[in-house]
Amino acid sequence: MKTETRHFPPQARLVAYICLYSYIEKLHLLDGQYLKRAAALLFHPDPERFVTGAFVKIGFFRTNTDLLYQDEIHGDLFSQVEKTMDLLLTKYLRAGISYVGIQRVETFPVPEAALREAILNAVIHKDYGAGAPIQIGVYPDKVKLWNPGELPDTWTLARLMGKHPSQPFNPDIANVFFRVGMIEAWGRGIERIFETCKSAGVSKPELRCEDHGLWVSFWFASSMAVKMAVETSGKTSGKIVDLIRKNPNITIPELAQHLGKTPRAIELQVNKLKAAEIIGRVGPAKGGHWKVLK
Repeated sequence: MKTETRHFPPQARLVAYICLYSYIEKLHLLDGQYLKRAAALLFHPDPERFVTGAFVKIGFFRTNTDLLYQDEIHGDLFSQVEKTMDLLLTKYLRAGISYVGIQRVETFPVPEAALREAILNAVIHKDYGAGAPIQIGVYPDKVKLWNPGELPDTWTLARLMGKHPSQPFNPDIANVFFRVGMIEAWGRGIERIFETCKSAGVSKPELRCEDHGLWVSFWFASSMAVKMAVETSGKTSGKIVDLIRKNPNITIPELAQHLGKTPRAIELQVNKLKAAEIIGRVGPAKGGHWKVLK
């Protein structure tokens, strides 16, 4: 029995092409008879065929040098935003659980709306000529987002954080995201992030501008940072903190001897506590001392 292959009639295909062309034209994504780069980024399923580095990379780090796992998000820009948010909320961030009556409430260490706005800002304002992906590092105590891009000429970080007009790095991309209702067009992205964090009782993110990119760092609430840092280490980390509190000059071999662990195992736990800013080192490795921060 032959399998019937169905094809759209030529008239239907022609109508579809005309509608698509009209849609692209109305969004101002044509340069003469050619598609602009923004059109490929927004609607092509594999924009990296045309633009190197047009994807998002996420990694979970125990410390700055200790990467546990990572993911890459590819596809059109709309898919990148949705898939990045989904991965962050289901795999990388752990929500605190509470109940209002019988209703379960999940509270993430970074407000979802603020995180989504930051990702949208990164995708829209990225310098796609840089050839590098957007990079998101998740740590036990923070989320750090790096976007390869530049501020407009004469702009400072202070101006970006204050009231400012909308001046997107990629106006064609920003226009499409505005038309579909995913962003405003008033230059309030950073302000909205700050307001959302304030409403959630979370400290506002730290912004840092470099020559070739912008860092946005969200710091978790102290209780969540402590929970995530020590969750896998049981009582060992708590004992380390107690011993350091009693003797700030204690060494890692001495901690290992007290706790019946190997120095390497203690060093790993100490690095977790340092990454979560629960303890810190004052002075050099030899001759310095420990300090309990939280």
